[in-house]
Amino acid sequence: MSSSAHTPDIFDQWASQTPVDPKEPPTPDGHAQAAMDSDNAPPQPSAPATSHTASPTPTSLRRAVQELLRQGLLERTLKKPLFQQVATDTERVNALLEPLDLQVKVDDARGLAFVAVAASHQPDDSEDDEWTHPLVRRQRLTLEQSLLLAILWREFLQREQEHGLGVPVQLALDGLLPQLEIYLGHTGSDMQERKRLLNLLDNLHDHGVVSKVDAQDNFTIRPMIVHLANPENLQALLQRLRELSASSHPVPEQPE
Repeated sequence: MSSSAHTPDIFDQWASQTPVDPKEPPTPDGHAQAAMDSDNAPPQPSAPATSHTASPTPTSLRRAVQELLRQGLLERTLKKPLFQQVATDTERVNALLEPLDLQVKVDDARGLAFVAVAASHQPDDSEDDEWTHPLVRRQRLTLEQSLLLAILWREFLQREQEHGLGVPVQLALDGLLPQLEIYLGHTGSDMQERKRLLNLLDNLHDHGVVSKVDAQDNFTIRPMIVHLANPENLQALLQRLRELSASSHPVPEQPE
């Protein structure tokens, strides 16, 4: 006795599917295919473990280091937050500068942080100058610039002895002109003397030694002057120029 419901046999099921190439074997159903794919698929590499990386540089320290490199120095009186950031995290700043063969030096008593060439720096063998560093520009001072630097350095140290470290040292142009004349003589024109002094101060300003001259003809000697040159060399320069000035302008003999 036949059943009223017709159950299609396996041949009907194959016929109802999308025709395939007769040369290809019949495709199993979805569940079987998924199982086969799972069995035959090449092993997938496991996701790499998350590696531990150094924590990023804080934004405040990043800005401080960028400004330090841009200016070459930071002063507490001018940029206190940036200076404090460098002064309190000097070790990390030096780690950031180490690949550049640079380091930061902090004079906390005077409120100064500045970039210096690291002691470990090895100059290029092809360079004649042993001091050469590819990222630090070297500028030589003229005799007049060196003289003014020595005068300002001496004045700065005298004021520090009188008032203590970290106290701003201000000078007036009128008080500085006579000191230059001792070594350089007088040109015969007060206007020319003033112009010469202003030009020399502009040059030293580029080295971070002095501020700009203000409307009252005053300027500030900046603490970088202490670290810019060798004290013995400056003293020797002043002494030598004093001797040359005395020999070229002998004191007239007094009549008997």
